[in-house]
Amino acid sequence: MKSMVTGGSGFIGSHVVDKLVELGHEVVVLDHRSRPHRDDVEFRDVDIIDFSSVLDATSDIDYIFHLAAMSNVNHVFEKPIYSVQLNVSGTANILEAARRNKCKRVIFASTVWVYTGCDGTYVDEESPFFMPGAGHIYSSTKISCEFLICDYQKLYGVPYTILRYGIPYGPRMRKELVIPIFLKKAFNNEPITIAGDGSQYRNFIYVEDLAQAHIKSLNDKAENQILNVEGMRRISIKEIAETIRKLMDHDVSLEFIPERPGDYEGKEASNEKIKRLLGWEPKIDFEDGMKETIDWFKQNRFQK
Repeated sequence: MKSMVTGGSGFIGSHVVDKLVELGHEVVVLDHRSRPHRDDVEFRDVDIIDFSSVLDATSDIDYIFHLAAMSNVNHVFEKPIYSVQLNVSGTANILEAARRNKCKRVIFASTVWVYTGCDGTYVDEESPFFMPGAGHIYSSTKISCEFLICDYQKLYGVPYTILRYGIPYGPRMRKELVIPIFLKKAFNNEPITIAGDGSQYRNFIYVEDLAQAHIKSLNDKAENQILNVEGMRRISIKEIAETIRKLMDHDVSLEFIPERPGDYEGKEASNEKIKRLLGWEPKIDFEDGMKETIDWFKQNRFQK
């Protein structure tokens, strides 16, 4: 079995690569910014905006795990045109290449951010999109991609699985995310600053659990399905800070600052469908995952 991971040099993609290698797949990493973290996989340096290169690069691939995207919402805000090209046009190129090359399936990395405008706090895969409430160009690009993916299946028969990620954390995560920002402050003996009372929450999911969901999605039952891949429970910003303080080997102080207007308080996306279809559910408790995350950052990121 030959599987490609677009964006396979990145945070989540690298963990998906690890799981596929463990499963015995021949793995190809398609990326354009950095090489893979391991030497036993093939690397193809391709920009997904370049269709002819994508078509050529996917000619011998069975499964495409399409994770490559502009995922930093601040960068999306700063570069909306490029972000749309990369996220939407890049996905169209992957789908068309999969069609022409008769790939067995495209597994797409979406996000629970698509639920931002939905009514209520609890949502599932049947919750309808509310376009005026999408709230960010990043969310809108993912919604657009999901429409394209479903259209390619209906019009051309390209099989898919859409995984709507919760908020991932763990080793190799990008330094601009909230957990690494808090960790850097803690390692530098600076107070961790919390906006408002810290009650804003996400259902954070440990990256190993998330990567395992990709392996489960290879099951035929996941074909042409949309699946939430969410963490096991609410984790507030305050709990993140308190967990870091508990796990560090020196005192860490917390500092509360005025609430920022417009902070997204979060929604909870149901995991019932993926649990029922594939038997997947998150296994790693937040504190255990944070222990692994802190150990990795100590060794790799914040050494002076």
